[in-house]
Amino acid sequence: MNAPGTSRVARTGRRGEGGWPWLAAGGVALSLLMVTALLVLLASRGLGHFWPAALERVTLSDGEVIAGQLIRRIETRDGRHEWLYATANRDLDGRAWRWVDAGRIVDRDTPEELVRLERRRWGPFIGYLRAVEPSIADAGMSPSSAARWQALQDRLARTRALRERLSALRASTLEPLADEIAATDNPSPATLAAFAKARQRLVELQQALDGESLTLESADGRRLTLPLEEVLDAWRPNAMDPLAKLGAWGQRVWAFLSEGPRAANTGGGVWPAIFGTVLMVMLMSLVVTPFGVLAAVYLHEIAYQGRLTRLVRIAVRNLAGVPSIVYGVFGLGVFVYGIGGQLDQWLFSERLPSPTFGTGGLLWASLTLALLTLPVVIVATEEGLARIPDHQREGALALGATRYETLRRVVLPMTLPAMLTGVILAVARAAGEVAPLMLVGVVKLAPQLALDGQFPFLHLDGKFMHLGYHIYSLGFQGDDVESALPLVYATALLLVAVIVVLNLTAIFLRHHLRARHRALHR
Repeated sequence: MNAPGTSRVARTGRRGEGGWPWLAAGGVALSLLMVTALLVLLASRGLGHFWPAALERVTLSDGEVIAGQLIRRIETRDGRHEWLYATANRDLDGRAWRWVDAGRIVDRDTPEELVRLERRRWGPFIGYLRAVEPSIADAGMSPSSAARWQALQDRLARTRALRERLSALRASTLEPLADEIAATDNPSPATLAAFAKARQRLVELQQALDGESLTLESADGRRLTLPLEEVLDAWRPNAMDPLAKLGAWGQRVWAFLSEGPRAANTGGGVWPAIFGTVLMVMLMSLVVTPFGVLAAVYLHEIAYQGRLTRLVRIAVRNLAGVPSIVYGVFGLGVFVYGIGGQLDQWLFSERLPSPTFGTGGLLWASLTLALLTLPVVIVATEEGLARIPDHQREGALALGATRYETLRRVVLPMTLPAMLTGVILAVARAAGEVAPLMLVGVVKLAPQLALDGQFPFLHLDGKFMHLGYHIYSLGFQGDDVESALPLVYATALLLVAVIVVLNLTAIFLRHHLRARHRALHR
């Protein structure tokens, strides 16, 4: 039981606080609510795009028939209701979207025979499957809708296997042999024979791909013949149960994560952008961490604490607030045109005027972002150094350790959590920056990864894709805003997830080092 005086003081203290605790708690709750709402919006709009939604066949009052996916409904200022349908079939209609006056709709249904195809070119197709060539009747099958659909699924599986074999043949045999022949003035007969054999096999596989086609029909009766090699996937959403739709949704999400982009980035996946973002952040972290830590150690532990040091410290803190585009201009002028241009003069003069390092690339982008995040690491590390009690240093010196040994064995291990905090903040900022990257190496489309199996394996001069720039490109540089909008949400959610994973990795490492440091000093 508390003494009367103690409880009276506690009650007086709570009265003196007023409503500030509640106001602080409300601020935290509002922040969490806003973050949750943002994540829910990104997840619902982005991940919902991959769900196989129902396809409708709509008959209008003038007899016109359209088929598509209902996207949204709006009410105009004059009280009319407009419905937006994703009708696809850009090659037939010149457009993939259709606004329909709800008052003109006579009939709506969802026939199971409606098919949605994902194609290499011209985007998706929505309509009916009328024939699979060579005809399935030649194999003794009834040309019913179910038989045609099963034949399409079987042949799509075969086509995917042929594509994988083609890709493997190019990557493992044809391209290395072509590079070897190009690099040698007099290639050996065995190399030439192997190259000719690989090319012949490539032609055979391509002929096997080109031998089949589909006959399709739109909702208004127009027919289209499509090579099967152009079809990437096909499904009938109206005939799928929820479990089948869930499986198709998982396949489409995985394809989005693991494939490269196509159709001006409005189709396909974002794997090159994921890889480019993570690789650039890792290279940036490898550069900024040692330089930031060394600068902080010098400012706090070595430099004379006079007016000049205080001015340098103020300048470093002010650099953290400089707009990122300024760093991009600096990187373009100093790294790309300055250092890169000089390297081309020294090492790659025979390739000029085509630049090697005198143009934007992965190396210059990483260095630019390292420069951008350097103040963050310096400030966080210096604050960690300031929190170490002086008696820790004095005790080490009293036991006979030198200043270097004190710094290496006592001060720096105790500062590791603060260093990693700076790296976490640097990663969080660098992964989301776009403006400086537009000047020093990021591009809209770069299907070739900067890290591959060819010497020197890591191509620092190569262009790369970035998730942040991919969002900008989809949202502001594409012609089809409606098609790009769900991908903008999905890519934004993916960028948040990548940043969270990178930060959690650094946080786990910080926790591990902190626990290890405590165990060593028990």
